[in-house]
Amino acid sequence: MENGVTVVDHPLVQHKLTIMRDKNTPTAQFRQLLREISQFLAYEATRDLALGTCEIETPLVPMQAPIMDGKKPALISILRAGNGLLDGVLDLVPAARVGFVGLYRDEETLKPVQYYCKLPQNMDQRFAIVVDPMLATGNSSVAAIDLVKEHGAKDILFLCLLAAPEGIERMRTAHPDVPIVTAAIDEKLNDLGYIVPGLGDAGDRMFGTV
Repeated sequence: MENGVTVVDHPLVQHKLTIMRDKNTPTAQFRQLLREISQFLAYEATRDLALGTCEIETPLVPMQAPIMDGKKPALISILRAGNGLLDGVLDLVPAARVGFVGLYRDEETLKPVQYYCKLPQNMDQRFAIVVDPMLATGNSSVAAIDLVKEHGAKDILFLCLLAAPEGIERMRTAHPDVPIVTAAIDEKLNDLGYIVPGLGDAGDRMFGTV
């Protein structure tokens, strides 16, 4: 981790990401690859989950075995594109509680506009993973984490597929206590606030609304 950011540079992640970047990759394959990559990212994001022990019996002997401890983690999807990552993370942590924050970007101001927020109970006792494929300007991500903190969460991580340096700086300034896990840090934002080289609009490519 450097400056609060972990880049998951596993060869399979980078290979799959390259296919996702290709403008000719069809919607179904794009969606499947995002789900697969999200599991690699979730593996890194959940590395420090608290463990307790419980007694079980193997076919040979009783033993004290490690088991996840405390309240179930909370996965918070920033709608709509966050759902592409959410499904893969849930495959890995199926008992997690799930919340949603609805934000859309005003294309003129590039500022987020909230239209929905529904989070699990007891957020102050849960490890919260906020998911959104793109950390571009960082405005939506910061606004979502603002809401999660307002609901009491203290232990928060942000998980994304791609990040721009501008978005990272915005997040580190607004929420320096929130680590970031991503598959790649790209070059920059263009004048429209899209990540370059990027992969286009993740939500449009995921749902076929290009």
